Amino acid sequence: MPRYKLTVEYDGAPYVGWQRQENGASVQGEIERAIEAFTGEAVTIFGAGRTDAGVHATGQVAHADLARDWPTDTVRDALNAHLRETGIAVLDAALAEDGFDARFSARKRHYLYRILNRRPPPAILAGQVWWVWKPLDVAAMHEAAQRLVGTHDFDTFRSTKCQAKNPVRTLERLDVTKGPGDEVHIHASAQSFLHNQIRSFAGTLKLVGENRWNAEDVAAALDARDRTRCGPVAPPDGLYLTGVDYGTAPKRTLPPYAGRDRADSV
Repeated sequence: MPRYKLTVEYDGAPYVGWQRQENGASVQGEIERAIEAFTGEAVTIFGAGRTDAGVHATGQVAHADLARDWPTDTVRDALNAHLRETGIAVLDAALAEDGFDARFSARKRHYLYRILNRRPPPAILAGQVWWVWKPLDVAAMHEAAQRLVGTHDFDTFRSTKCQAKNPVRTLERLDVTKGPGDEVHIHASAQSFLHNQIRSFAGTLKLVGENRWNAEDVAAALDARDRTRCGPVAPPDGLYLTGVDYGTAPKRTLPPYAGRDRADSV
């Protein structure tokens, strides 16, 4: 039974999130519906990241096992034909290597958080960015963000509903840069993230950008390991899963939190 690796782009605004749920339409559910319409098979697909309601993706990765060995271009094009007007597109379909798992084979996940920093509200970008009208000090935000890079207990920066057993994560990158036009971009990379971790970072760094907090305040919040010390959680509108890294790196011992809670929703 061939396994297909799917690279997926989607507008998360209409969905309850990636994961199939009973309370509304999901990205996973829409793709599974498209697969069944194309192949006649009722299959379950598995994604690299379980994005929350309203969170977008330009590089989500999923895998699906199909009974027939279809040409990869046929899989991509047929799924897109059944996904029209859903805000979901399959960018690429490829035969996966033996043992590939979209979630557990992932070595690094990359996210982008987009802030529109201008006085007028967004029109075309409504639902795609977080609108912050007060001017932000990007350099101060970046400096403060570096206090969060590395291996830490991120209890302060995760949702109280987070199901991960261990709050320790290794944050490899957290950069704040000036984006195109009036945008400010926050780039985050790690093997896995806690529930609402990036949105918690974004809301906290906004306080720094407004000169209400400084880098020492962010460090103190991290050290407190107390959710009440976190800044406001940024809305899902500006968050994008932009890519997932895979590879053939030598096997290594996984940390205590590895396993089923390695990739919580963000």
